[in-house]
Amino acid sequence: MTITKFVACSSILAMTLPAGLALERQEENTFQDVQQSVHERTGKSVRWEDDQAAREQALQEVHRLLHKPLTVDTAVQIALLNKRSLQATFEEIGLSAADLLEAATIPNPRIDLAVRFPDKPPSGTYVDYSAAIDFLNILMIPLKKQVAKDQLESTALRVADDILELISQVKGAFYCLQASQQLLKRFKVIVDANAASLDLAQRQHEAGNISDLALARQQASYSRSRLDVATTEAEIRRDHEKLNRLLGLWGTDSDWQIAGELPDVPTSEVPLRALERLALSQRLDLQADYLRLASRAKDLGLTKAFRLLGALDFGIESERETDAQTRTGPTFAIELPIFNQGQARISRGEAALRQAQDRFEALAVDVRSEIRELRDELASKREIARFYQDELLPGQRRILNESLINYNAMAIGNFELFATKAEEARTEREYIDAVRDYWVTRAELERAVGGNLNPRSAADGKSESVPRPAKPIAKFN
Repeated sequence: MTITKFVACSSILAMTLPAGLALERQEENTFQDVQQSVHERTGKSVRWEDDQAAREQALQEVHRLLHKPLTVDTAVQIALLNKRSLQATFEEIGLSAADLLEAATIPNPRIDLAVRFPDKPPSGTYVDYSAAIDFLNILMIPLKKQVAKDQLESTALRVADDILELISQVKGAFYCLQASQQLLKRFKVIVDANAASLDLAQRQHEAGNISDLALARQQASYSRSRLDVATTEAEIRRDHEKLNRLLGLWGTDSDWQIAGELPDVPTSEVPLRALERLALSQRLDLQADYLRLASRAKDLGLTKAFRLLGALDFGIESERETDAQTRTGPTFAIELPIFNQGQARISRGEAALRQAQDRFEALAVDVRSEIRELRDELASKREIARFYQDELLPGQRRILNESLINYNAMAIGNFELFATKAEEARTEREYIDAVRDYWVTRAELERAVGGNLNPRSAADGKSESVPRPAKPIAKFN
């Protein structure tokens, strides 16, 4: 058998493996799973801009969304389309898919050639050549492929989890900016009321009708209200830039406006029972840690199975003598496990497996605690906001209306009316803060349970786009 025939046979063998052509679409199929998983949880679409045409298409969509005042949904969609660090995260799938392709590929044969020229007759040239292939790597391909596949699935879950984290951050930043803009309007009302009160106080002080202390108090109230306006304007600029970073916007694209005001707190809340179990079934980072754990276990099994085989090479060697005689035969090389029997590799694999197990269990415990904390906080924030909406604000508005009636009847003075108006504005400010806190906490709870407070239904008959490991999670139920 010549070297040419050996290489040809190796090429034919590589072509017969089923992994060759199937893995060409692995990267695309994996990202489609990520897209479907994110859409099931959030209703939003993500794109992997792997060429300039895709990037231009995404920019056109972003510019179209920016032409109108932003809602929380359009802000999230812009972030998913435009944030460059998110696109960099998508490349993790490409890297992991390349590792899977590498694990499923037959190693190249090694060819050695030696030519020696004698300095005395006979003057023929000695030619030695050989071809060998690492047969041990071929034996390990199925197991290495499975380990790499688990790692690819884990990477996909991590990428999808990063998307959900970005969505939560965008929602929280949007609600904070929306609240700050509402607060600015209320603070300006307070400034106007205090300015009118101060103007009246100054005229009455000049007439000698009020004391220096009363005038100083009115001046302090006015100055405090102006400080609140300046502080809120600074917060708006800060929140605006924070949202710019999350949306990946700069230059003229950063001159956007948001639409409307904070939505009212709902009269009824989604069921908050069994959220821990829901989170354990939906959390993508938990599923990713499980797959990492499974991958570590398989990798350790692979190491133990081949611990005594450091190298296993088969090949063909041919030698041509000076008299043109050629001798050809098979070669075999094996590494003798005399000193190194894989003890270090096994020890490292066992430590990595224990580490993965501990991290998985720690994350599951943290998830439960986080859910309980956010669930209780959301219920409390809702009660506070509803109390302001149903009790304090209506009561303060009734006081203001009665004060106006009494003022018209000359039963109360100007300062008392101005103070009542300022108190009503302060109560509305506190209500806005409570509503903002509710929606930010709700966004955090959605993130904590895996993107959706409602369990995913299987009514459509479709299977999960991303594998959901039930066995390890069940032990924490």
